[in-house]
Amino acid sequence: MGRLLLAVSAVALLLFLVVSALTGQQVAPERPVALPQPSVSDEAGLRILQARYKTLSKQLSQQMPREPYILVDTARNRLYVKHQDEVVLNAIASTGSGTILDKPGERNSQWIFDTPRGEFLVKTKLTNPTWIKPDWAFIEEGLAVPQNAAERAEQGVLGDYALGFGKGYFIHGTLYTRLLGKNVTHGCIRLNDSDLKGVYKLARVGTPIMIF
Repeated sequence: MGRLLLAVSAVALLLFLVVSALTGQQVAPERPVALPQPSVSDEAGLRILQARYKTLSKQLSQQMPREPYILVDTARNRLYVKHQDEVVLNAIASTGSGTILDKPGERNSQWIFDTPRGEFLVKTKLTNPTWIKPDWAFIEEGLAVPQNAAERAEQGVLGDYALGFGKGYFIHGTLYTRLLGKNVTHGCIRLNDSDLKGVYKLARVGTPIMIF
């Protein structure tokens, strides 16, 4: 999947260079300037760029997952399920707030509530999931952290489904649909009920997730 991201970036750059060469535009000019007519060497360079673009496009097509994959844009708070170039599902989401909470009794130790960026896989698919509240959930509420594990279990807050992708992070539902589209979570990715059901049906254990 890392090679896929590199291939996408390379193709985008080469496409820009080819278009610039074809249109006779410079990269980000401050003002229009007179350009000389392309020389033989310019045309040869353009042909090299076009050939390289064609090669990278083919490589990108070969790297593309054959099955649906999940793409999460944390800046725009959107989640997409894609099958090669086709967008199968387009959902509004909520992602990490980026807020910081100090860990009591631990000097210079904090929780940072960001959604992790990078490449992941769906590791678990749960129905009617139970939230096992971590320490920070009690500390945020000004409560003592319980010693009894049963006191951490909370039903009905994650929606009907949850897809885990490691280190306690999940794609799950929300009770606060009015906050969808905002960066308000502790790192998980929240969806409304219908979009969550769609993702659950389209994904399997092992489905790639790319978060940026």
